[in-house]
Amino acid sequence: MPFRSGFVCILGRPNAGKSTLLNALVGEKLAIISPKPQTTRNRIQGVVHVPKRKGKDGGQIVLIDTPGVHKPDSSLGRKMMVEVREALEGCDLVLVIVDVAHKLDPRDQFALELVKQSKARAFLILNKVDLIPEKSKLLPLIEEYRKLYDFAEVVPISALKRKGLEDLMKTILAALPAGPAYFPEDEITDQPARFMAAEIIREQVLLNTSEEIPYATTVIVDNFEEGKRLTRIGATIYCERDGQKGILVGKGGRMLKKIGTSARIQIERMLGTKVFLELYVKAEPGWRDSRSFVEELDWRRQLEHRMFEQPADSQAPPKSRA
Repeated sequence: MPFRSGFVCILGRPNAGKSTLLNALVGEKLAIISPKPQTTRNRIQGVVHVPKRKGKDGGQIVLIDTPGVHKPDSSLGRKMMVEVREALEGCDLVLVIVDVAHKLDPRDQFALELVKQSKARAFLILNKVDLIPEKSKLLPLIEEYRKLYDFAEVVPISALKRKGLEDLMKTILAALPAGPAYFPEDEITDQPARFMAAEIIREQVLLNTSEEIPYATTVIVDNFEEGKRLTRIGATIYCERDGQKGILVGKGGRMLKKIGTSARIQIERMLGTKVFLELYVKAEPGWRDSRSFVEELDWRRQLEHRMFEQPADSQAPPKSRA
C-alpha cells in the first residue's frame, strides 16, 4: 500500500466533540475545550503521522478542526464561519461529527448544506455513543442523516473515551489519496506557540467565568520571549464592559490570579520550560462587532506583523513529545 496523505476537515454544530476528537487523534492537546458553545474560534490544524507497518508505507493525516457551525450575528461570528468555509476548500475528506445524544436540528442541517456546497467526500461520525446503551437506537438517526447526504462511511466513536478511534483512523487513511508528507515527522501543528498560549489563557477564562463573560472575552499575547529555561509572556484579556473587567480581575485580583496560575501550568507543560506570565484586563466596548479588531485576532495576521520583531524560535509551533 503506498504512502497516503491528505487534508481532513472536522465539521459540526457547537459542542459535538470536534476539538476533543482532534486532540484524541493527534495525541496532544492542540485545541482548547470547554462545555460552552463556540469555544473554538479559529481553524486548528493537527498532524497525525501513521507509521509504516508490514506491507504498508504509512501516511499522514492533516486534521483541521473548525468552529461550530452557526448563523453568525456579529463580526466575530462571521469571521468564524469564514474559517469553516476556508477549511472546506481543497480538503480531501470531511468528517461530519454529530452528538448522538441530541436530535438532528437546523444547525446540523446547516453543516450538511456546507458539505453539499463543497461537494467533498464525507464520513458521518457518530460521537458519544457511550451515552447510548442500546446501539439499535442509533439506526433511526443514521437513516435520517443518510436521507440528507450520501455519506461514504458511518463510524461510531466516543472521542472522550477514545473508543472506535483506531477503526476511524484506518478508515480515514484508506480514503486518502497516495501523496507526499506535508509536514516533518516531529511536527504536529502549524500553530505558533504564541497563539496556543493565548488560547490556553482563554480556556481558563471560559472555565472560570459564566453568563456572558466567556463570549465577551478574547486574549491577545503582547510579548512572548522564549528562552531555554524561562519563557516570559505578557497577555491582555479583552472584555466589553467595565463590569466584566471587574469580574475577571476579582476581589483583590483573586480571579485573575486563578486564571493566570492555571494557564501558566498548562503553558509550561506545552513549552517544556518555566513560564513567567503577566496578565492584564482591558475593556474594549463592542470588539465582537469591530471587523478590524476581529481580524487582528487571526494568528496568521499577528505572525505577519511580528515576523521582524521576535526571534524565529518564539514563533515556532510545538513539536511532538516522545
